[in-house]
Amino acid sequence: MKVTRMVTVLTVAMFVSIGTMAADPAISGVMVQQRWPWSRLVDIDYVLTCDPGQLMDIGVEAYDGSSFLTLPPGSLSGDLFGVQRGLRRIVWDPTMTVYTNSGALLEFRVALTSAPTPLYMIVDLTKSVEDAEQIEYVYESELTNGLWGAWVRNPVTNDGAVIQSVVWTGVTTDDIYKTDKLVLRRISKGTFNYSTGSLSTTLTRDFYAGVFHVTQRQWYNVMGVGRTANFTNVVSQAFRPMENISYDDIRGATNSNPVVDWPRTGVSVKPSSFMGLLRAKTGLSGFDLPTEAQWEYACRAETTTYFNDGDADANITLNPNPWLHALGRDKYNGGYLADGVTLPDRNCGPTNGTAIVGSYLPNAWGLYDMHGNVWSFCLDWSADKLTGGEDPKGAEEGEKRALRGGSWIGSAPNCVSTYRGTAAPSRNAYTYGFRVVKALP
Repeated sequence: MKVTRMVTVLTVAMFVSIGTMAADPAISGVMVQQRWPWSRLVDIDYVLTCDPGQLMDIGVEAYDGSSFLTLPPGSLSGDLFGVQRGLRRIVWDPTMTVYTNSGALLEFRVALTSAPTPLYMIVDLTKSVEDAEQIEYVYESELTNGLWGAWVRNPVTNDGAVIQSVVWTGVTTDDIYKTDKLVLRRISKGTFNYSTGSLSTTLTRDFYAGVFHVTQRQWYNVMGVGRTANFTNVVSQAFRPMENISYDDIRGATNSNPVVDWPRTGVSVKPSSFMGLLRAKTGLSGFDLPTEAQWEYACRAETTTYFNDGDADANITLNPNPWLHALGRDKYNGGYLADGVTLPDRNCGPTNGTAIVGSYLPNAWGLYDMHGNVWSFCLDWSADKLTGGEDPKGAEEGEKRALRGGSWIGSAPNCVSTYRGTAAPSRNAYTYGFRVVKALP
């Protein structure tokens, strides 16, 4: 590895460039330096020049002389996604690549590129990794120029304070986004008050979150065959959430081969599980369930109220509950039959039981059905006490996995942002579903 030194004159020039504004974003002052005292970590410092408040994603290409080097995403960390202007740093860890023991890279260099941060990611589940246009991105400028259909700006206030956001509402009007394509919304890293409001929690990395629960058709497009959902009405089943599945079906089990046991075995999944097959289909390793902290952060979307509508006047003791009924399906607005006590038949249409995804209002970040319809499995083992801090992973072990969001057989208190359910990882039920997230390095 070639070791370079950052001289004072260059450092001054880099800071001067921060205060300038440019019509187009630019990267300058790139310096590559292996850490000293000796470390295998390599710092890649650069200056991003762009408009104030603008967010950019940074691409990295590495070379040894003219030879291209493959750097897996997991080997890079730091200022890669959602980067604001200024002096920034990316860290490369060669121990996570094949180059650790391959000898010195005497002419190691990088080429950095910048691109606007996408607002949505679309995965075509009918295509495989080698197919063209399997993955598309939707940018805010394209959305607000009408290129993707209907959208709204700032649809949610938190106790009267506007939450700045742009939401693609047209995603609910085209059935392809509920069946053959999977749509995920970019969620920016940030800090929030977790659970009861007493746990300051910071998510240090951006991630994408599915705008809907995974539907029955999407499950079939990934799995081909597999478990049958409870609600099988032939007219509506494709657009309703996949349920009657377990945590083990989604990721793999602690007794599977290989062993899958978050957080002990990290983000590994069973190859034949839903997440394993989705990763293989797309060639992207970051697809998974959300942690409890990610789920609640995405659900709240900067609100601090019972529900993610930001209405501080909501009363969760009322059933039927008008606040919840604007946001999702519970037992009192169609989950049960009209008498509120009779369970629907499994062949019922979406008027009862589970609703077609996207039938209710979105939150400020464009996510639908975060309250009610089906419970969402989270990565974490269920624990009596949550922990805050940076990127909490939950308990190291347990007997049940965490569920969030409530379901079509619940009532308002079971569907608020902070309510936590549990399920044995091998158990399936007609109230259990899930939502996909895509981690960014």
